[in-house]
Amino acid sequence: MRARRATALAIGAALAALAASAQPLAPRIPTMQVTIGGERFTLEVARDPATQFRGLGGRTHIDPHGGMLFVFPSPRATAFVMRDCPIPIDVAFLDADGRVIAIHEMQPEPPRSAGESTATYESRLRQYPSGLPALYALETAGGRLRALNL
Repeated sequence: MRARRATALAIGAALAALAASAQPLAPRIPTMQVTIGGERFTLEVARDPATQFRGLGGRTHIDPHGGMLFVFPSPRATAFVMRDCPIPIDVAFLDADGRVIAIHEMQPEPPRSAGESTATYESRLRQYPSGLPALYALETAGGRLRALNL
């Protein structure tokens, strides 16, 4: 319980510093440094709908100290899917105070088949819900959140 509270505080402090610490990694995706479970992470910051829709999809490797932080315009109940994701990804949903409200270990889905419509593909993807309104979501390489005891 103490580790979870300390982690929430560390994530909350990092989120508060988001605007000041974001540095461009690529022309359009800024990054920020955060400490999670005592380990330093470099997270891509996804604020716009296109970056959030793409997420970490299509990647065949996620650095053990990398990932993506999704910042939503306001708290909302949401769900993530493993769209075009060939590797496992962990997701933690956080409320406006940086507290973890849901964690999922998302597994790859069968790839889109030839001739499969976008609607059919999207409808078969498993949803991983936040449950409560989330202002942030954190994606890391599969198994990392469990390894950090979150």
